[in-house]
Amino acid sequence: MSLAFAVFREKPRLKALLDHFSTIEDPREAWRVAHPLREVLLLVVCGSMADCDHYESIAAWGEENLPVLRRYLPYAHGVPTGRWLTLLMNRVNPALFSAVFTAWVREAWPERPDLIAIDGKTSRRSHDRGEDRAPLHLVSAFATTSRLVLGQEAVPDKRSELSAIPVLLERLGEGGGLEGALVSIDAIATNATIAQAIRNKGADYLLAVKANQPTLRQEIEGAFAAAPAIDTSHDHDKGHGRIERRVVDVIHEVDWLNGARRFPGETRLPHAATLIRVTSRAELSDRSRFETRYFVSSARLEAARAAEAVRSHWSIENALHWTLDVVFAEDQSRLRKGHGARNMAVVRHFAINLIRHAPEPERPAPMKPQRKAAKPRKTSLKLRRKIASWRSSYLETALAEPQN
Repeated sequence: MSLAFAVFREKPRLKALLDHFSTIEDPREAWRVAHPLREVLLLVVCGSMADCDHYESIAAWGEENLPVLRRYLPYAHGVPTGRWLTLLMNRVNPALFSAVFTAWVREAWPERPDLIAIDGKTSRRSHDRGEDRAPLHLVSAFATTSRLVLGQEAVPDKRSELSAIPVLLERLGEGGGLEGALVSIDAIATNATIAQAIRNKGADYLLAVKANQPTLRQEIEGAFAAAPAIDTSHDHDKGHGRIERRVVDVIHEVDWLNGARRFPGETRLPHAATLIRVTSRAELSDRSRFETRYFVSSARLEAARAAEAVRSHWSIENALHWTLDVVFAEDQSRLRKGHGARNMAVVRHFAINLIRHAPEPERPAPMKPQRKAAKPRKTSLKLRRKIASWRSSYLETALAEPQN
């Protein structure tokens, strides 16, 4: 390993974070700036890591932990009030802020992700009835294996998700950032334009086929009925009061998906290589539930790999969307003016990446000797945020952790 590469690998994520914050244009007149934008952005990210979910609590945390913040930046005039934070974060350019986030993630975690899920989420209380503004809807990209948020793009509502996906793919694909990845998206993106956009970035797609593509779904059902599966995978798991069994079948005879259209508007997906059928049976306490789902991929997948990719897509719901709602109280946020809701959503993504990839916090030794060594339990994100608010040393460890 070269010395230059070794130094790059040892660069703390905090240094990369502050460098990228410096590229964001401050909307204020220079002579009126008492709190530089880098100081403000570091404050809101650290406060979010330390279990603060709104600007008033972030400002209060900053006042109590000013010596900690001053280890990284001067904070010559202390920290701004919650009201002042709200006004400034409403004015920061959200598109630039999102681009800075993606660039920081790429630098802080340089390994290319192998499985990427793209999905949308609505912040339910961010609507503004006075201005007839719908709630914020954010389309996010999530590396399911490394459990890392890669980027986000805001749209007016769920129906507009399709317009955000190419923009997000373009940003993620800069500098070969998507090469070799398998990108999974729900059925809203099952069309030739999105499929080709993914392929143009050197990645493969995994697209769901549902009722919004009735002809394509019927054709895939017919393909599985007419030809035996090339490969099959079985698995099952238990949890949350149910037992679920899944059978994943794949076939690779998909040349007809690349052929000429037989009628206007017929779906044709470029470079299709694998059809996937997932048949599941969930046994609940009072009933059984059966479901069959279909997918198309440009990667030539065996059944076991297809099963892993399909299951990993839904981890964006649990590992990102559920976490934002339950651990970061995103659905309770009432930021409605300016760009506040969009920018705070990006701040939460900064915080969730840093706190999730921080080392395990040290635990006090048990008072009584243990007869049998207990299996170490992984600390939840909720508890990690609490510990970061109680123990400044843990917050500093999360910030100073070198790149992987």
